[in-house]
Amino acid sequence: MLIIPGDFKESSCRMTTSQLPLTPPELPDRLRPIMEAPYPRFSPTEMKRRRDILTELMAAVGVDHLLLYGFNRAGNAVHYYTHWPVFTEAGCVISAGARDKMFVQHHNHIALARVIANDTNVEWGGAFGIGAAIEELEHRGAKRDRVGFIGPLSYRLHAQFVEKFGRVADLNGPYMQKRLVKSAEELEWYRIGAMLSDRGLAGLQGAIRPGVTERELGAAIEAAYLPYGGTNVIHFIGATSMADPDCRVPRQYPSTRRLAQGDIVFTEISAAFWEHSGQVLRSFTVDAEPTPLYRDLHQVADKAFEAITAVLREGATPADVIAASSIIEESGFTTDDDILHGYGGGYLPPVIGSNSRPSAGLQPMTFLAGMMVVVQPNVVTKDGKAGVQTGECVLITKTGVERLHNATRGFARV
Repeated sequence: MLIIPGDFKESSCRMTTSQLPLTPPELPDRLRPIMEAPYPRFSPTEMKRRRDILTELMAAVGVDHLLLYGFNRAGNAVHYYTHWPVFTEAGCVISAGARDKMFVQHHNHIALARVIANDTNVEWGGAFGIGAAIEELEHRGAKRDRVGFIGPLSYRLHAQFVEKFGRVADLNGPYMQKRLVKSAEELEWYRIGAMLSDRGLAGLQGAIRPGVTERELGAAIEAAYLPYGGTNVIHFIGATSMADPDCRVPRQYPSTRRLAQGDIVFTEISAAFWEHSGQVLRSFTVDAEPTPLYRDLHQVADKAFEAITAVLREGATPADVIAASSIIEESGFTTDDDILHGYGGGYLPPVIGSNSRPSAGLQPMTFLAGMMVVVQPNVVTKDGKAGVQTGECVLITKTGVERLHNATRGFARV
């Protein structure tokens, strides 16, 4: 069975906020100041490290000014460099020798953005698009072919940018490459995200029983971490009868189906702490032992996880991972989900499939110490009717992997 860290129990989800401590009991003491801060910040040393990366990227493509852009909570560069998690729309203008200036779309967001944003002037962008940012760049004397951007610019906004500044440098690719390796300080925040994700998993386990809907399971997951500042990234849930299965991978949207004795519930959960999340994947049976098929599926998934994590270290390659996963095909099964992907700041490379479900656009690379990856062997039957999910986010080191999660592995009966 899953070991629930500390003294967290299902009843914790029903406590009032006045009864809950600011930090969960399982949180290490060194991380408590981060979670207990009204609006936590990275150290000046860490922020300088990030700015040095940005300076390096700008120099490599010969630009003097940069626009960081985010829209509808997409585009994490704004948060990475200012601490402000983009809500609707935000653009931050960065220039050598000048203070950063960020424009937010909604006027009522300005007050909080000015509190949270780090060493950044914050103004209202009006109707925005990127109009206010373009005006600021013109005010700063930005020349044609000397401006770059990071973020999900739409075709229309990109066209406006090009019309004003000629060839604009797209730094998204180089920026994401720099995000692959985490600093020691970043990792502490990701450890908090992993802990919150584990709490979501424990909340799910505590809610599983016949008659409960997938929607109710999702509510239990979020209730376990919301009191501690956790926010939902994903909680995918699959539920089906082990005797007559029709679901091979956790579904992205919950159904109204009610659990029944003899079901399997499998899940993929990511909760974030200020956009720093973990990811944990597990399978449970509902008031029944696994059927022979599901027992075999999960045994293979466990062995695949162990084989993959055994080869992961600095210098390993995606080919090593695919070879390690071959036990899946050798056992007569296949996969649906990716068996591994980079993580932390996005769904990062490498994104790796198995021998029987090839990878899409996989580029040659080697793993580096400081990279975070999610190992998630989703082992399914060849007819696509039955499957299990297990795995979690781990840290690559020079000699192997380090766990970021504390949730016990295995196939638990609830």
